[in-house]
Amino acid sequence: MKLIFLGTGGFQPTDSRHTLCLMIPELGIVFDAGTGAYRIKNYLATKDITFFMSHAHLDHIVGLTYLLPEMTMGTVESATVHGEQAKLDAIQEHLYSEHVFPVKMKYAWTPLDGPVDVPGGGRLTYRHQEHPGGSIGYRIDWPDRSIAYVTDTTANGSPESIDFVRGVDLLVHECDFEDKDESFAHMTGHSHTTPVAELARDAEVGRLMLVHFDPLAADTDHPIDIEVARNIFPKTTIANDLDEIDF
Repeated sequence: MKLIFLGTGGFQPTDSRHTLCLMIPELGIVFDAGTGAYRIKNYLATKDITFFMSHAHLDHIVGLTYLLPEMTMGTVESATVHGEQAKLDAIQEHLYSEHVFPVKMKYAWTPLDGPVDVPGGGRLTYRHQEHPGGSIGYRIDWPDRSIAYVTDTTANGSPESIDFVRGVDLLVHECDFEDKDESFAHMTGHSHTTPVAELARDAEVGRLMLVHFDPLAADTDHPIDIEVARNIFPKTTIANDLDEIDF
């Protein structure tokens, strides 16, 4: 099974990173719909797409408008958007306001109400997280593999956060800031390097891939000191746009 990183940045796109969007093409599963979602059309392997939205901040939802050509032409026959009810309501009211994007796309807006069965015999569970306005972390367990997607929250080492991702084969976690910017992480509801690596270590995950970096970092190709993370959890990688990962 392959995971494609269509966008790995946070807040706004840069010359090297679009905002968050991850895709499992063979299952038609997409996590978030940032500006990287314009690349979905290049990886379509199913007629049905299922989005799982972490929250409704603009850098995570704007790409929901980008599927209009594919849905109009029938390349995508159906698309479902899962998320918290309040967030789905906000997207429909504001993103699809006639003054903002005057085309009502035929999404099935489906609020989260317990675990979700996903293609391939998988089971998706989720966790409410601390972030301005709140966010959702996701985990999918298949019979032979597992993945967790955790973004837009402050890693704090709580027992709940550790248990949620415990033992996953692949943890994709935001790491917006380096440790020197810890105060900004807490102020904005994001994470910095050391607590994220400690989470991966304490939860005994198989692999950690970092996403959602500060677009104002001096070097957006190397936005954090990766060696700090690797000294705590050696199997840590900085994800880049268009990376393809077998898991």
